[in-house]
Amino acid sequence: MTLPTMPGLPPLSDSPAMGVRRFGRVNWLGLRTLARREVMRFMAVWQQTIFAPLMTAGLFVVVFAMALGQGRGEIMGLPYLVFLGPGILMMTVIQNAFANTSSSITAAKVQGNIVDTLMPPLSAGELLAGYLAGSVVRAGLVATVIGTGMVLVTGRGIAHPGWAALFVLLAALMLGGLGILAGIMAQKFDQMAAITNFIITPLSFLSGTFYSVQALPQPFSTLSHWNPIFYLIDGARYGVTGVSDAPVWRGALICAGVVAGVLYLAWRWLRSGYRMKA
Repeated sequence: MTLPTMPGLPPLSDSPAMGVRRFGRVNWLGLRTLARREVMRFMAVWQQTIFAPLMTAGLFVVVFAMALGQGRGEIMGLPYLVFLGPGILMMTVIQNAFANTSSSITAAKVQGNIVDTLMPPLSAGELLAGYLAGSVVRAGLVATVIGTGMVLVTGRGIAHPGWAALFVLLAALMLGGLGILAGIMAQKFDQMAAITNFIITPLSFLSGTFYSVQALPQPFSTLSHWNPIFYLIDGARYGVTGVSDAPVWRGALICAGVVAGVLYLAWRWLRSGYRMKA
């Protein structure tokens, strides 16, 4: 039975029931809007999010390559500056991918406007993909800028561009996912700063960024292989120079497994509203 309705409007019986998705299996409009917001959020301050990492990477090169690298022999058959470049590139990508998602969620929670993200008809998977899109784009831009500068400074090209791009993508997804988890856990900026300073930064610095783990004594050499960020940096070094500490296929599989686990947990937390919904 069709109930009466206003002229020009469809009968009430023909309208979707309450709670039924009206956008198909994927809300492409909402997903695209969230992804665009995450990209525009960091592009609005590109001097801090794109240009500043280039300056930081340049300072690392000056300090480590010029001050400590003078007269230093080759590492893994590479000049120290060539060895150092991929590690700094990946470390910068890691920090920016993590900062993009974690700062977005934490700021929304602290300012009280997280409801603007939770209220639209977006599933947990769509929220996850939208947040990750910002991290992937930011990581890609940072990697492109620093990679271009690295090629100009060292005078060497990229040995395996496909591998380099793969590990940059894995780094963006892994640290973007960890940023979502950290943003959900943190209730204020002090807690987020603690996660960054005591977890993310030490893991990125102690993962072969400035040295080869082969030179470490036991048990530190073995422990380094339990750090997933080591495989990100080692894989990027292989992609840029063709040299690595560990088999590149093994590193890619380990990173893919960690990414799958991190993103699954982030999806579960977004789906349940853990520490985000009252």
